[in-house]
Amino acid sequence: MAFSCHFPSVSHQSLTKLFYPFSSSYPPLPVETVFLRIPSFNRFTSLKLGRRRFSHAATASISSSPTRENQEEAETASLGAITRHDFPILHQEVNGSRLVYLDNAATSQKPTAVLKALHHYYETYNSNVHRGIHFLSAKATDEYELARKKVAAFINASESREIVFTRNATEAINLVAYSWGVSNLKSGDEILLTIAEHHSAIVPWQLIAQKTGAILKFVSLTEEEIPDIEQLKGLLSKKTKLVVAHHISNALGSILPIREIAVWSHDVGAKVLVDACQSVPHMVVDVQHLDVDFLVASSHKMCGPTGVGILYGRSNILSAMPPFLGGGEMISDVFLDHSTYAEPPSRFEAGTPAIGEAIGLGAAIDYLSCIGMQKIHDYEMELATYLYHSLSSIPSVRIYGPVPSNTVQRASLCAFNVENIHPTDIATFLDQQHGVAIRSGHHCAQPLHRYLGINSSARASLHFYNTKDDIDTFIQALRDAINFFTSFL
Repeated sequence: MAFSCHFPSVSHQSLTKLFYPFSSSYPPLPVETVFLRIPSFNRFTSLKLGRRRFSHAATASISSSPTRENQEEAETASLGAITRHDFPILHQEVNGSRLVYLDNAATSQKPTAVLKALHHYYETYNSNVHRGIHFLSAKATDEYELARKKVAAFINASESREIVFTRNATEAINLVAYSWGVSNLKSGDEILLTIAEHHSAIVPWQLIAQKTGAILKFVSLTEEEIPDIEQLKGLLSKKTKLVVAHHISNALGSILPIREIAVWSHDVGAKVLVDACQSVPHMVVDVQHLDVDFLVASSHKMCGPTGVGILYGRSNILSAMPPFLGGGEMISDVFLDHSTYAEPPSRFEAGTPAIGEAIGLGAAIDYLSCIGMQKIHDYEMELATYLYHSLSSIPSVRIYGPVPSNTVQRASLCAFNVENIHPTDIATFLDQQHGVAIRSGHHCAQPLHRYLGINSSARASLHFYNTKDDIDTFIQALRDAINFFTSFL
């Protein structure tokens, strides 16, 4: 069901209340729009569970005649302040402190709209898709395929059959590796990657190289700690059959010029696969403009459920690829001695899919689209600069990746280390003493960490429901952690 919505800049209220400000009770809706009408929680409702107190933030009522004070607040409210009320998990205390969630590069939180969409599916029309004529199955099939159409529109695929649902982005890359890769690569062919790729974009191609005799070549970093695009361009040759590149690095925060990379790659006849897990949730991604052959993303990083990922593939390429897995749904006819296969995307979706999760992803896309991805990107770029400069003001901190400037954009994440303090000690202290959630480790980027001469790093990563106040709390907590640990040195 198509719809449009206007996203007003009003403080206090959640998106739910902004869409329906004058009603406290909402009639039942078709599932296509149920995500928009979510009753607000009572201001004082809270539930204590052990050491963690969960409190549902109130949504202030909106008068039909707003006061001048409310109008002034509306003009100054940040996107994070507006939207955080739609995320129940953010309204709790962790270890006696307000939760500050800065681990969004690992997974994002889910708005009530997505939680309700999942609940509505399982409560009212749970059924298997494509293989039933009864009402529940037809309804589930319609909503599942509607989610596919929403994904296609969100990334501007030319048609919905270019979208394959997978378990996650890792499986999506493996699908391309074992279907397209095994069929098209031979000994001596080259696959070009950067050293900043996620393990999920490296390991499958190592396995395929072992099977086919293909050769992996890696692009290193510039002095600014950005993948060296000029080196990449120089390594391209007629032997290059595939270029695998992230859109945004989950550790460096660097943003690659994918459209230019695609032009150069296609000039030598190579295909392009883009890991867009860190870009699709945070900016406008247009696969037709980027002109890539494959693109993968994860639902759980874009406010959707876990358990479902996205593979975009050009229609003509998918049609020429053999199945990845065998079983129900992906067949046309099965005989005792052979089988024929369905057209994409069904060919690559063997067995019962993650139906509720795909529908939840569709609800997440509706939610993000109502805000506007350009609005999200602009706000996060402001947060990104604020985070970088706040963190770099601490003398003992080393941030990895490029310095943001008028000519260099940096995503809203920072991987860093503090001199003489292990990143896991930092992350543990921040969580236990201040309720600040960051990540420590190698972030599934061990080759990159080795290149940088380190084993691990700490990482703070933001989303549109974060605020500058969250960053200030993080910086204060980090200073406290540094003071604590250096007192023992």
